[in-house]
Amino acid sequence: MQPIIGLLLLASVSAANYIQQPLSVPSSAEAETDAYEFDWPIQRVAVIGAGSSGLIAYRELTEAGFDVRIFERDSVPGGNWYYTEEVPPDAPVPNAPTVIADFFPSHPPADVDLPYSEVFEDEHDEIWRDHRGPKPVWESLTSNAPSFPQWPWPAGTQWELSHYQLRNYVRSYASYLNINSNDENPATAYNTRVERIEKRINQAGKEQGWRLWLKSLERIGSHTYRATWWTEDFDAVAVTVGKYNAPSMPSIPGLEEWVQRFPGLLRHARQYRRPEAYANQTVLIVGASVSGSEISRDLNRHAGKVYQSFRPDTDGRLHYRLENYMRRIPKNTTLVGEIKQFLPIPEGSPIQSGLVELKNGTILSGIDSVIFSTGFRYSFPFLPQYYDGATFLPHEGSAKSVSPFLPLDGSYIRDLYLDIFHIQDPTLAFIGMTLGTQTFALSEYSTLALAKVWSNMAKLPSSQTMRERYDKTVEERGGYGKHVLFLASIAYLIGWLNEAATTYGGKQVDGLPK
Repeated sequence: MQPIIGLLLLASVSAANYIQQPLSVPSSAEAETDAYEFDWPIQRVAVIGAGSSGLIAYRELTEAGFDVRIFERDSVPGGNWYYTEEVPPDAPVPNAPTVIADFFPSHPPADVDLPYSEVFEDEHDEIWRDHRGPKPVWESLTSNAPSFPQWPWPAGTQWELSHYQLRNYVRSYASYLNINSNDENPATAYNTRVERIEKRINQAGKEQGWRLWLKSLERIGSHTYRATWWTEDFDAVAVTVGKYNAPSMPSIPGLEEWVQRFPGLLRHARQYRRPEAYANQTVLIVGASVSGSEISRDLNRHAGKVYQSFRPDTDGRLHYRLENYMRRIPKNTTLVGEIKQFLPIPEGSPIQSGLVELKNGTILSGIDSVIFSTGFRYSFPFLPQYYDGATFLPHEGSAKSVSPFLPLDGSYIRDLYLDIFHIQDPTLAFIGMTLGTQTFALSEYSTLALAKVWSNMAKLPSSQTMRERYDKTVEERGGYGKHVLFLASIAYLIGWLNEAATTYGGKQVDGLPK
């Protein structure tokens, strides 16, 4: 048995190249005595989400011999690569509480026997929209061509692909695994949302595994739906829901009034679909990172004028963003500084009469629409008990006390050893939560480590050692904040490599391998 994971590290740089650094440690009696021991054997595993990370997790865990069940709230696999013209509602201002920023969990009435079903009439189909969660992809979006293990692109595939091609590729991989939505594989549950995950108490009164509270939604008429609730029990859970589900809107004086006055005209980037909707308009884009710069390129072909507001580089970690994203902004986009306030608009006046004041004193006027490319927050509505300061009523047979590890602002996730394992209980894992990386490849390495540990082929260190190493990692990454899970900075990656090399006895580096 390996004394600890020989983990391969993926690092993603601006050209989306991958590097691998093998990390290992010699076997020793000390390493064996320091190993973490699970309180129960892991056999049945739940994977939440059928995007790229979820599909890879399903394959890796299944090949390792686990009994895997995968849950997907949408009707097909693909995650963000399942584009539809349907858009989510306007993002609230101020932001919704992070714990319900993705969706508001739905539970059956109290004291009913499960499974339990109800039929709903919904003329506007909002129940389905909220259940599936429209994805933040616009019609012209393109991306580089990542690939799944065992499923290479055909020879000659171009580097830049449309999201339609990526959608088809991801779905073809799901078919290869026999878990597409039309494969009728009992290991899959599509149109099924996980409403809550709780630590299960066994008959002896001890914690053992997890209980998932589930809700499926089935369309049975033109605007009629049947919802069904039930529970399933698992030994371990892999959360692969992604990081682009809960919009983040900035706290700017006057913005709340504008949003209330002009619904549909101040939108988050996740609602953007086509530039034709902004033809001949004056558009203000707030934010200049990935989505902001790419939407700016798309809009310029149709909008009359585009302003792009961005914050100055006050943090060295933003240098990567400035170098790699803002250079793609078209020259005819007018770059402006940070917004100070949205000035009040007289009652009955149109949005075009409103004034936007920048922090440098500049006044913008004549704005027709505002698009906020201001990012997302981590939101896990199915884990409400793990948020700081949370108060909740556990279901019967569930653990009553937990250790919070999710901050209320949703900017990061705490207590993840190797950015994967929940330190308090490594039978709960998170895959694909890092930023600035190529998700396909990093998820492959992460789930390989997950499968090795859960199958007892590799060992985690003790809880105390995991905590000590994690605390050191947080300190070296600059403390808690959104950069804790951000891996795009080359300087940061070199530090990550050397941190891991120090921990596992590997070789120090002063630059990224070619």
